Amino acid sequence: MEHVGIVVKDMDESLAFYQNILGLELRNRERLNDSVELAFLFFPEQPSVEVELVYGGHGEGEGIVNHLAFTVENIEAELARLKEAGVKLVDEEPRSLLNGTVKIAFFQGPNGEKLELVEG
Repeated sequence: MEHVGIVVKDMDESLAFYQNILGLELRNRERLNDSVELAFLFFPEQPSVEVELVYGGHGEGEGIVNHLAFTVENIEAELARLKEAGVKLVDEEPRSLLNGTVKIAFFQGPNGEKLELVEG
């Protein structure tokens, strides 16, 4: 995967969330024109995969992505950390998939985007 683009309502709020809560680093932030601003973030451990935040300039019918998934080593600990940070959890407890070999849990970003943790 190269990148995932997420439509945001407030660039500064979204940057703070993705950097401070999820640990991504800002690679570049730029204004394309008077109405469109982009920010590119990445995980230091996976610098080739980016999350692109897009503010402004969207036509009717465009939406945010369905969900963005992040690999974690300890999903219970990560859920506790997110809850402590005030993040809205969809799943308070992980769900099991693939005969219990994978655990997942969903939570929300600052724009209502659906985000997922995956362990396994």
